[in-house]
Amino acid sequence: MSKLTQSPAWQALLAHRSQISNQTMREMFAADTGRFDRFSLQLDGLLFDYSKNRLSDETLKLLLDLARQSGVGEWTAKMLGGDKINTSENRAVLHTALRAPLGAEILVDGKNVVPDVHRVLDDLARFTEAVRGGAWRGHTGKPLRHIVNIGIGGSALGPLMVCEALKPYGHPEMQAHFVSNVDAADLVETLKKVDAEATLFIVSSKTFTTQETLTNARSARAWLVEQLGSEAAVSKHFCAVSTNLKATGQFGIDPANVFEFWDWVGGRYSLWSAIGLPIALYVGMDNFRQLLAGARAMDEHFRDASFERNMPVILGMLGVWYGNFHGCGAYAVLPYDQSLHRLPAYLQQLEMESNGKCVDRQGQPVDYDTHFTVWGEPGTNGQHSFYQLIHQGTRIVPADFMAPIRSHHPLGEHHAMLLSNCLAQTEALMLGKTEVEARAELEAQGMSGEALETLLPFKLFPGNRPTNTFLYDLLDPYTLGMLIALYEHKIYVQSVVWNINAFDQWGVEYGKQLAGKLLPELQGKVELSAHDASTTNLLKRCLAGR
Repeated sequence: MSKLTQSPAWQALLAHRSQISNQTMREMFAADTGRFDRFSLQLDGLLFDYSKNRLSDETLKLLLDLARQSGVGEWTAKMLGGDKINTSENRAVLHTALRAPLGAEILVDGKNVVPDVHRVLDDLARFTEAVRGGAWRGHTGKPLRHIVNIGIGGSALGPLMVCEALKPYGHPEMQAHFVSNVDAADLVETLKKVDAEATLFIVSSKTFTTQETLTNARSARAWLVEQLGSEAAVSKHFCAVSTNLKATGQFGIDPANVFEFWDWVGGRYSLWSAIGLPIALYVGMDNFRQLLAGARAMDEHFRDASFERNMPVILGMLGVWYGNFHGCGAYAVLPYDQSLHRLPAYLQQLEMESNGKCVDRQGQPVDYDTHFTVWGEPGTNGQHSFYQLIHQGTRIVPADFMAPIRSHHPLGEHHAMLLSNCLAQTEALMLGKTEVEARAELEAQGMSGEALETLLPFKLFPGNRPTNTFLYDLLDPYTLGMLIALYEHKIYVQSVVWNINAFDQWGVEYGKQLAGKLLPELQGKVELSAHDASTTNLLKRCLAGR
């Protein structure tokens, strides 16, 4: 057994799990009219209701004891202070510095990085104002109204999710497009939607060597030159987010239009940096700064609030409770807000790339689960799809629900229906339906006898299924910033408890390494090397088909 699983706090939770297992949330609510008040928190209009969870006051105390025993407070200070907590890559982890106020001091290798952060923000502001206002035009003099972001992973998922979420704040004449897949269909279908004369391409690659991104960028460049008939057009229609000025210059991008970020910014945590350029172009720099402000508010709450009133700590420890003490391997993110339709996909990367690890910080194998499978879709679509599993499946799937109290698109009774479904689902998952209730319901419908007894088992719901609910007034940039930062910190809390490095991704790198070996073989440039029988025969089939 590991040090963690033998620890007093862990063992206390194991014992408590046995003690509380016979209590249901239905019983807890019936016995305690103040349960919601004790198990909910608010921050700047964001309400976090975690009362529909399998926990008591004692459960919460023991979970927070585990957080303290694991050093969550100390590790939070290390991250916020610029310590090199990404030990396998010897890097600081400072996405929080990207939203630090001017005048703050955060040191990396003895240098305060905050002035550089604000210098780049000012550069983004000048650039976005010129593009949005029409001062900077394309090669033929047209204003640039199509933004095509070319990136992958964190250089695509975050900006895409935010631009979709903040469409009500988008420039009325602009469209934001995202190309990430090296599958040519992604680029080709995007280029069908844009006018070359009015298109600005953003190439997002820190090293300007990412294979998929550079392949797409070169194809986009060739298309633009063909469409506009001049190599000179490249500098008017391409910008980059990179640190490799030599490579961006060779590509034809003006150095003045290359925006930097730093090795202490992890890809999946980078939308707050210059990687967020498509966000700033689409919604404007003022709204981008509001996004940063919302995240900063959550950073300060995470840093300053007691564990008992700390949203990221409680959300993270609830995940530990279900993952490690209830055997839950997955959780669902269910936004009742169509604007957040890409949030589950974004959180898939954020969580699974961060905490999908099998060794601890010391390189030793762990003997406990360290991650969840994250999935989800917007409500109410999911209700007609996979909610059946959440309600009556054999495995418990904790779920996060979120909804705006007001809609950017008020139309008849649409929003009232949306909210009623959201609240009904969390109530139904908590309550379930007993045999007595199901029998009475069927009798009220006129059923009796054998027909009733046959149908009855199918109408029972176990209930006691845990959910969190987030309510906010309206999905604006500030609120979205808070939500994203909340999940960033929640994931970090769990990584600290599990004693793993949440900020490297060597599994991703290994796949890239093998792809680099296979590519020249598929291109017919080299002979096939030694592979397993499956890979060898799949290669031969691909070569024969081409």
